[in-house]
Amino acid sequence: QVQLVESGGGLVQPGGSLRLSCAASGSIFALYVMGWYRQAPGKQRELVASITSGNNANYADFVKGRFTISRDNAKNTVYLEMDSLKPEDTAVYYCHATGSDFSKLFDSWGQGTQVTVSS
Repeated sequence: QVQLVESGGGLVQPGGSLRLSCAASGSIFALYVMGWYRQAPGKQRELVASITSGNNANYADFVKGRFTISRDNAKNTVYLEMDSLKPEDTAVYYCHATGSDFSKLFDSWGQGTQVTVSS
């Protein structure tokens, strides 16, 4: 079983920055794509950014130029650096990972961390 634990959310003023972290633990043989999704009240969950094990990153248009995703494969951790935050970035941010344990593929989600952008 693989667990994902997020940290780094909180309250920030518009134009500010936050850094989210997500650490994977458990029976991990390999981590493939790791990513961040978000869900605002009354809206569907949407992809924010993802990154492959080879560090190829993909971003939603609404965060390009403002957010940066990175990962530390040695620590099984993915990060999301969020700059120039806007009130519309307010949401619960979820970490997601695909990979394999020693016998099968897995697709795991974290519990979510709240990001609130407000003055």
